[in-house]
Amino acid sequence: MTPIGVFDSGYGGLTVLREIRRLLPEYDYLYLGDNARAPYGPRSFERVYEFTLQAVRRLFDFGCPLIILACNTASAKALRSIQQRDLPLLFPPAEGESLPSRRVLGVIRPTAEVIGLLTHTRHVGIVATQGTVSSRTYDLEIAKLSPDVVVTSQACPMWVSLVENGEANGPGADYFVRRDLERLMQADPLIDTIILGCTHFPLLYNKVRAYAPAHVQLVSQGEYVARSLRDYLNRHAHIDDQLSRTSSMQFLTTDDPTQFASAATLFVGHAVEAKQISL
Repeated sequence: MTPIGVFDSGYGGLTVLREIRRLLPEYDYLYLGDNARAPYGPRSFERVYEFTLQAVRRLFDFGCPLIILACNTASAKALRSIQQRDLPLLFPPAEGESLPSRRVLGVIRPTAEVIGLLTHTRHVGIVATQGTVSSRTYDLEIAKLSPDVVVTSQACPMWVSLVENGEANGPGADYFVRRDLERLMQADPLIDTIILGCTHFPLLYNKVRAYAPAHVQLVSQGEYVARSLRDYLNRHAHIDDQLSRTSSMQFLTTDDPTQFASAATLFVGHAVEAKQISL
């Protein structure tokens, strides 16, 4: 089996996997959550790069020719180095190709590609982890594609912890979601579109919708990542041809597999089994 690998520091990437499978159900998928070392948001660039490269190597070992970093922090802090430095050394281009024979893609670029079509005021807000905000990756990617769009970011350091601890729908989430959204809108009242710039944040969607101004649209990344992946596979037949298609899913975690499987079941809609591995 040669599945599409999907990596996240925890459970958040399951929101991306769900949308990818909805659009591309025929492919096989192997999901890896580094739950034992989550969250990645507060960690340094060097540490996130180290952890992400370890995960990428393991997914390659499991036969994945293509990996999606379904983690904004990993996409912001590690993707470019892995694409430009590590992959050409690990998997030199095949004959007649200019790119490495195995690929790693992120979740920030697909959102940046569509945001200019979604905003009318040309003022966009981003809620994300401190690591993603500090990297300024969204700012840079959006500036390349829609240079007239003003980007304002708000770090939300408690949101991932709320999700990971099962408090996304609890009353404890209200204070932090309301506070951070108020800070974002005070920084730029012209914002009409907010990107949920962490794959955990769709689990807080109802809270965000409740406290964001009614006219502001919310952008979850999953559907745009899924569309981008479909287009990517259409353009890169030599990668697409390597992928197996039995509609299977497998789950790996660096932490308790029973706990992971219980949480994953809520995302995929049926019981799953997970296997614990080390990186």
